[in-house]
Amino acid sequence: MRKNKPLSLAALAAASLALGSCASTQPVASTTTTPAAEMPPMAAPAPKGTGLNVANINRSADPCDDFFEYASGNWLKNNPIPAAEVRWGSFNELADKNNAVMRQILDESAANTSAARGSNAQKVGDYYASAMDSAAIDAAGLKYLQPELDRINKIKTLKDVQAVLPHEMKLQTGAFYGGYVGQDEKKSDEYAVNLYQGGLSLPDRDYYLKDDARSKGIRAAYTTYLTNTFKLLGDSEGTAAKNAAAVLALETKLAKASKSRVALRDPQANYNKMSLAEANKRFPNLALPATMKTLGLGAAQQVIVGQPEFFQELSNVMKQSSVGDLKTYMRWHLVSSLASALPKSFGDEQFRFSQVLTGAKQQQPRWKRMLRSTDGALGEAFGQVYVEKAFTPDTKAKALVMVANIKAAMGEHIQKLDWMSAATKTEALKKLAAFTVKIGYPDKWKDYSALNISRDSYLKNVLAAREWSYNDNVSKFGKPIDRQEWGMTPPTVNAYYNPSMNEIVFPAGIMQPPFFDPNADDAVNYGGMGAVIGHEITHGFDDQGRQYDAEGNLRDWWTKEDAAKFQQRADMVDKQYSAFSPLDSVYVNGKLTMGENLADFGGLALAYSALQKANAGKDVPKYDGFTPEQRFFLAWAQVWRTNARPEYLRQQVMTDPHSPAQYRTVGPLMNMPEFYEAFGCQENAKMMRAEADRAKIW
Repeated sequence: MRKNKPLSLAALAAASLALGSCASTQPVASTTTTPAAEMPPMAAPAPKGTGLNVANINRSADPCDDFFEYASGNWLKNNPIPAAEVRWGSFNELADKNNAVMRQILDESAANTSAARGSNAQKVGDYYASAMDSAAIDAAGLKYLQPELDRINKIKTLKDVQAVLPHEMKLQTGAFYGGYVGQDEKKSDEYAVNLYQGGLSLPDRDYYLKDDARSKGIRAAYTTYLTNTFKLLGDSEGTAAKNAAAVLALETKLAKASKSRVALRDPQANYNKMSLAEANKRFPNLALPATMKTLGLGAAQQVIVGQPEFFQELSNVMKQSSVGDLKTYMRWHLVSSLASALPKSFGDEQFRFSQVLTGAKQQQPRWKRMLRSTDGALGEAFGQVYVEKAFTPDTKAKALVMVANIKAAMGEHIQKLDWMSAATKTEALKKLAAFTVKIGYPDKWKDYSALNISRDSYLKNVLAAREWSYNDNVSKFGKPIDRQEWGMTPPTVNAYYNPSMNEIVFPAGIMQPPFFDPNADDAVNYGGMGAVIGHEITHGFDDQGRQYDAEGNLRDWWTKEDAAKFQQRADMVDKQYSAFSPLDSVYVNGKLTMGENLADFGGLALAYSALQKANAGKDVPKYDGFTPEQRFFLAWAQVWRTNARPEYLRQQVMTDPHSPAQYRTVGPLMNMPEFYEAFGCQENAKMMRAEADRAKIW
């Protein structure tokens, strides 16, 4: 398994975001305007293209009191959450548009039974066809799962458990812990074996540990899910209940030993390099040397252990638990990780439980779920066809210009900081100059030649794809760093920053309206895609990213004084967001969302500066009655327009490093004098913070 290390723009729930110089060095222009609600009729037609849909604006709201409602109120009212979704917003709308393109590609691939054996077209077509053949999946029952169940059933001793565990890791069932080959965070030019806490089925450790009514209700629903699934596997009512209790008890022990999501955000604390011999001595019941050898990592003499306390407790649990309970736990993780590839009754049980977690009213159509599965297994195979249909060289060229302008703006912002010393600025500028930019799709596509896919069984295809991807990851060990690799597939509506690579990556999927429209005015594109680009650049300098240097090494390049000044400003952002409450008695976790909040702050400020430079010396008219500055902020707001179910929001604030959408919209604006000025906000406006309470870092 591969820890999801890149810092992304958005966590899209399946249930769950730079080169050259600017065109001008003139100072940022300032403009005095009247509030948008009082704007005269349209002064000029908007440029051809999607741009802004002003019909989404709720003109009865005051932009200076609630910009989320003002900018998107009519859209929020007219776009209720579809029954099969847990939230609905711009990301979902664009993902649906992409899904339509991908579905056509996959349907055509599935209908093509004459593709050359071993070709990407054959593999994509057979994978998706087998995934959509629910009748065959139901008819097969547990036939194709039985060899895996038998492997676990034959276990007699702890030594047997240790021998089978590497196979379960290759199948990525999620049992016990995570292991992957990735860059050594302190020697970024080398690959290392990384071990990470895991083994839980619920979204977070706190679901096992909290005693509030909702947490108890979720655990009760989880117990029902466990029990019913074991019954589907053939257990009697009594045995199923006993097995459910055993899984919950074992996972609760692992939860108690797990670090919180906030603690996991400290890269220094989660870097614990030790020899394999030392790890084996500290965690003797994991049989790590034998596990590494079985996984093809016998040459590894060192491991980086993310959370030693967790692995210490896991070693104890392996020794203290009965072999029967360990087998039951492994069987559960195998089956629950494969529910969509098993008869419908298994998926139905999983969905019933997810309804309790997220509030979804009905299951997504199978084609949509299987499309995601195909993208996960073979995304770069059909991604090549996708980019031909949905991504143009012109889009990439225009995006690169925006990246160059926003990167240059970041350099100027760094140079102008009054709280940072010259020594730290030099290092910061060095890091900025070293950024790698990836846009659209990989220059080198993945080679799937070693992956065998057929129409015989979707379950067999899923297992084959998982094992292939695990082996593909492990094969990196001892090789030079692959700097052409992508962490997202081309159709993905997202973006990310990878600190060890010091790279920002923008898949083709996000390079579309409302984020980016080649035909729209600069104000809309800078408020949308420009802020996304600035967001990812700022991730390199947020509370986590700032700890990595220009080469991607986890190294402290800050003076002690500058680090303290940064933290003082970050603490102000923490305080602001921790006061936001999307539901009664539910508050945003400002420490968990720190990195994304800082990236939103920086991204918006950088994009605004870049827009001012792009418009400097030009007589830019109002479009739809709005100034360029107003259109910039409206474009930012339309990116985050979202309706969300309360159950989803509760899960989001516990588990997601991204703040709820309404606070991503208003949080940064409440600190920006440029926003106040654009909309003529007065001192008593709800969106306007007192000057002493405004946060600004970059």
